[in-house]
Amino acid sequence: MRVLFVCLGNICRSPTAEAVFRSKLVKAGLADQVQVDSAGTGDWHVGKPADTRARHAAQQRGYDMSALRGRQFEAADFQRFDLMLAMDNSNLSNLARMRPSNSGAELDLFLRRYQLEVDEVPDPYYGGDHGFEHVLDLIEQASDALLIEVKGRL
Repeated sequence: MRVLFVCLGNICRSPTAEAVFRSKLVKAGLADQVQVDSAGTGDWHVGKPADTRARHAAQQRGYDMSALRGRQFEAADFQRFDLMLAMDNSNLSNLARMRPSNSGAELDLFLRRYQLEVDEVPDPYYGGDHGFEHVLDLIEQASDALLIEVKGRL
């Protein structure tokens, strides 16, 4: 199975989701059965490391984002991934508009898929450190549910 997390710039939310979910796969012994990646619909941060605040918040909880670099979503991702999870409605709409008719990839909002208290992962970029903690809380909850789903698909 191949899962892609998508946000706008690929330096806060989607790389955080990638790191958290990858860690959960490792702990579950499934890392070799599930491919995980992240991308942004924008190109502003291609090749750059994740936001310092996101890396710090993740590191405080034991997630390593040091090797992750921003990349822009590309049309070929529709063929490479089975499940694409957008962090917000804007990015989900962008993906839906770009989606070719022959794509078998499933698109959804990450939080809505697992019926959390909110549908979207808020963008913490312009806020303080608390926003990054809140994003981690939401992503951890949704990642636990995604892990259950993935186990059922394997």
